[in-house]
Amino acid sequence: MYKHLYSRFLKAHPQELHFACHSHHYWPDVTREAHLEYWDDACKYVDNKWTHIFSKKVPQAQKLIAEVLHLSHPQQLVFAPNTHEFVFRLLSSLDWTQKVRILTTDSEFYSFDRQINRLSEFKNFEVVKVPTLPISTFHERFEKEMTSHSWNLIFLSQVFFNSGLACDVERLAQNAPVESLFVIDGYHAFMAVPTNLSSLEDRVFYLAGSYKYAQGGEGACFLYVPPKTRHRPFHTGWFAELSHLSAVGSEVGYPVDALQYAGSTMDFSSVYRLIAALEKFKTEGLDIIQIHNFVERNQTLFLEEIEKINHPLLNQQTLMRGEGTRHGHFLTFALPSGESTQKMVAALAQNHVLTDSRGNRLRFGFGLYHDEEDIRRVVSVISQVSI
Repeated sequence: MYKHLYSRFLKAHPQELHFACHSHHYWPDVTREAHLEYWDDACKYVDNKWTHIFSKKVPQAQKLIAEVLHLSHPQQLVFAPNTHEFVFRLLSSLDWTQKVRILTTDSEFYSFDRQINRLSEFKNFEVVKVPTLPISTFHERFEKEMTSHSWNLIFLSQVFFNSGLACDVERLAQNAPVESLFVIDGYHAFMAVPTNLSSLEDRVFYLAGSYKYAQGGEGACFLYVPPKTRHRPFHTGWFAELSHLSAVGSEVGYPVDALQYAGSTMDFSSVYRLIAALEKFKTEGLDIIQIHNFVERNQTLFLEEIEKINHPLLNQQTLMRGEGTRHGHFLTFALPSGESTQKMVAALAQNHVLTDSRGNRLRFGFGLYHDEEDIRRVVSVISQVSI
């Protein structure tokens, strides 16, 4: 139904069934024109390029993202080329001369997990990771830790990257201690799971980007900063001097809007691509609820077809999907070992089915460029694969 949006990528891979779109999504055709527009603007404006980008393109992208997330302060969105910049900038807004206590989960993406693992080697950093499994008791266990102690930073994913399972971030944010910095990693949820942050916009930081379901490719990550935030992250850059500075320090001033979390020079072609993708969805009449419902229907069909083939590894017993829980746009199967998982990934790839894994967890991502025929074809391939 929506394959026409991706004709260039689909023509480039005519034999491939791409079910790794939770990791690297095909880009809509309009992103190519957007990429060229960036070049043309660089040629047209030259040294005035930054003025054009920050006065025209950035507000356009902010507005589109705010519409998706139901935010009433689009100016509180700031961009960076990757999430790690924001992760470290958030960490650098804390007082490292004192004890730093961080509450998170055991299922956070590497940008955050690797960084806090390294910081936890310092004596003044304490990190507590709440297991996400079993998901049926996760919220109660996380809330118990959250309210039993004081925390400088609370950080968790909206959709966990290693399972596709999702949590109720609104519930957790509303019950969090007000003195804690509450950060939601929405990378696997943005433009996949319907999200309404209107009740949380004065409370939470929200981190996401365009590499996955926003379909603009790498390089356009963003952070939503609550309006009353007045932080002085020591990991900072010259973009933070682009707006009116408040008198917050004797030497280094910071803006009062989201640019207090800005970094330095980046390639804004990614933001052009993100704008093009989001605008295209609007002209196609595709909102996030329609996208989510379309993917859910394909996931349901996939599971129905999987059940018919009685596969020894991919079945209802190995599927990571708790009954009645929220879920992202990929399905995960927990296989017996990492070795068997890698063999399965390789066997599928030999049959032109692209997917990926994390440890012993095999992931199948679903996107707008899949139709019912694709779903039945991939299950047919699975039925013939043995390891």
